[in-house]
Amino acid sequence: MLLKGVLLADNVELPAGLHPWSDPEEKARQTEGFELALLEDCDNAYRFTAIVDVKKVASLFGAFSRFLSEEAFFILEFYPDDPLQSRRSGAAERPVPEVYYSPYLSTDFILSTVAPYIERLIHDGFVGFGLANNRKGLEFFYSEEKVLTFFTDNHLRLSDFLYCHQVPYNENLILPSEFGHDHLSLLSLTREQLPQQLKDMSNSELDASVFCHELTEQLDMYQVEEGLSFFLTRKEQEQIAQLIKSRLPHHEFSDLEFGGLLLDWSDFVAECENAFDGDLWEYRQGLRIRDAIQLVIEVAPNDLTKKILSIVAEPDRIFQNMLTDRRKRLDAPNEMKLQHERFWYQGMVRNQGSELRRDLIRHGWFNRTP
Repeated sequence: MLLKGVLLADNVELPAGLHPWSDPEEKARQTEGFELALLEDCDNAYRFTAIVDVKKVASLFGAFSRFLSEEAFFILEFYPDDPLQSRRSGAAERPVPEVYYSPYLSTDFILSTVAPYIERLIHDGFVGFGLANNRKGLEFFYSEEKVLTFFTDNHLRLSDFLYCHQVPYNENLILPSEFGHDHLSLLSLTREQLPQQLKDMSNSELDASVFCHELTEQLDMYQVEEGLSFFLTRKEQEQIAQLIKSRLPHHEFSDLEFGGLLLDWSDFVAECENAFDGDLWEYRQGLRIRDAIQLVIEVAPNDLTKKILSIVAEPDRIFQNMLTDRRKRLDAPNEMKLQHERFWYQGMVRNQGSELRRDLIRHGWFNRTP
């Protein structure tokens, strides 16, 4: 990274995988602290950014989990292959990490599963991890830049939480992006450079591509696309849940988290971009997700409607651009009475996998006249 070098103060111990460049001419100090800012398009929702001593990260992770009640989902960000090797091999594009979410699970189960890995997750310079419960409007994330990020709609409680862990407010917070540094994997460090608790581990145990995949299997995690970014407050989610249950009291989507439906629609669109591998029934299920989103758009208050439309605008645009034969139409289900025309049933995605194409042939799609 061609960033301006800063000599860090000794009072903030960094993870082993983040190595700052030393510049004797620069004596700026990086100290513990947090800053906060309102999230755009969110009433009373905040993003906290914090720098903390590496020895505090595990205890903050455990303490924060108590806010999430009985369940949460785990977030894991890592590179499936060695990113440094990819750069050395002359890859045309800089490698990007993959992001995985677990389903909602018992918070205690997540903590006990993650516990044997927590120090490796903290210290590896190419790994980020977190814990969240969208229904509670809370998220904790420790990035590969080794910066803590929190999302909350209760800034007073989170400020008090950080103060209780001796992390003060700091309006002059210095982030790693402001000084020159290198990211290091645990495998690239000598035994002397490793934290004491990791020194006796084998190379396989220190390999992030190995231990991260172990975690994804143990927590049944699935890969998500990072293209969709949004935050729904608890009040908004409760309002949406009531709307869906009143309109679709016995529908399979009535008990699902609306934020999950938004992510599922984005993931479905991304899958269609690459070539949809499912059959026609599975394709229709993806369209039904957009039906449920549209139902909320049509019955929600105006401000909430605008917010949801802004969230789905980009996946909607991408999906529309993928559709061919738009003078022909798939039959939409009758379970949801919607006021507006459903463009997602008009035409068919261009990149059809073998199963979808086979079913379309059987159903006479290609022989149908507009």
